[in-house]
Amino acid sequence: MNADEKLKLLADASQYDLSCACGTRDGEDHRRRGPGGVWLYPTSLPRGGDSIMLKTLLSNACVNDCRYCPFRAERDVRRCTLAPEEVASMFLDYARQRKVHGLFLTSGVIGSPDHTMEQMVAVAELLRRRHQYRGFLHLKIIPGSSDAAIEAALGMASAVSLNVEAPRRSAFVGLSTRKDYDRDIVRPIHIISRLTAPGNRFHGVKQSTQFIVGAADETDSDIIQATYGLYKRLHLSRVYYSAYQRGLGDPSLPGEQREGPPEDLLTREHRLYQVDWLIRKYGFAADEVPLGADGNLPLAADPKESWARLHPERFPVNVNRAPREELLRVPGLGPLTVRRILLLRRGGGRLSSLDALGRVGRRLGRAAGYVTF
Repeated sequence: MNADEKLKLLADASQYDLSCACGTRDGEDHRRRGPGGVWLYPTSLPRGGDSIMLKTLLSNACVNDCRYCPFRAERDVRRCTLAPEEVASMFLDYARQRKVHGLFLTSGVIGSPDHTMEQMVAVAELLRRRHQYRGFLHLKIIPGSSDAAIEAALGMASAVSLNVEAPRRSAFVGLSTRKDYDRDIVRPIHIISRLTAPGNRFHGVKQSTQFIVGAADETDSDIIQATYGLYKRLHLSRVYYSAYQRGLGDPSLPGEQREGPPEDLLTREHRLYQVDWLIRKYGFAADEVPLGADGNLPLAADPKESWARLHPERFPVNVNRAPREELLRVPGLGPLTVRRILLLRRGGGRLSSLDALGRVGRRLGRAAGYVTF
């Protein structure tokens, strides 16, 4: 294959990794096909604003046996690897045409984690030092990377991510026999968190991660508790959730044995993103999220509305007097709507109905039973 053919194959393979800030609203994925079949992603930039990012693997060759991954070592699939010069050259070609304004670079494990990181950092060094590229650059941290490899990546990147994959060790063990949860996943995430903390050398570099939802036997409660810890204790900028796709993994995986239509897993992913917003934007704690007896989110109910129905003593909320924290608990009111309410109040205005906030659609209409004026 020539370099363009490799890029098309590897960009297509990268679609399974979502931890690149690819959605700018409600955790949605707004990726689209670009010229030559590559994937282009909207991204929220670390210092504010949005941009378009080219996303690709450096290689889909991999020595690991991650049982959910379509590119695990034992699978017979078409493999290829781009040289650092090829990645840098092709990305700059797209950037000069103003088709993209950033790069997300990930990879399978080529031989060893540190060798793979060396190749990925080489791409970044070509862009930053030789070509003076100052735009957005997201580098994947390979599980099991050394401290030196992590620091080298942080020195070049605008953002990094290392996929946690599963929320607890016992679930992770069933996904891979070649990776150690504490050594290869938990420890590097803690190192990145420490190095990017305020006052430290790499402050400003954002860290994200991704859970593979439904491949193992984890519950939503497991994922939510882990997510809360990643945000509150380790200060990650984003957590992503990727629904496991049946038929791609090892037939013995719990995700392959689970009953129910594939759409249920996508709905589960969506509910987890809604909970993610409750934690990040609405001030909810992990133990406030309503769960079923099996530790999972009800697929048929919005988590915020489920919480409201369980707490009738908190409603109705007076729109003209309630503080921001109480308004954010109202179903149908999001951060932008609450901000509009507070601005109207600050200007001396008084709301007499939801109509004062603009067209009352389905989402805003949900607030009607929970507010008073």
